[in-house]
Amino acid sequence: MAFCKNCGAQLDDNAVVCAQCGTNVAPAAPVEQKASFGWAVLGFFFPIVGLILWLVWKNDQPAKAKKAGVGALVGVIVNIVISILGSIAGAALSAMMMGM
Repeated sequence: MAFCKNCGAQLDDNAVVCAQCGTNVAPAAPVEQKASFGWAVLGFFFPIVGLILWLVWKNDQPAKAKKAGVGALVGVIVNIVISILGSIAGAALSAMMMGM
């Protein structure tokens, strides 16, 4: 048995509004969040911004937070891989120049 949160009256199981006070008692339909790909792109090119957005939005806007966070994570990983490959290429080029 359910009760009205406004007036405390007993509610019918299929009630949409309270018969006593007229308050809406039907559960609100969840609002579907849509996050654009732009948040992932922003997080990719500016990982610190993506991290901050993820921290700020993770409870209130989880879809946007996920896009920004994934973009930031991918951006950091790509930067690390490029740095490692650049270091290897630089070391190889340096070794080639020393051997000449």
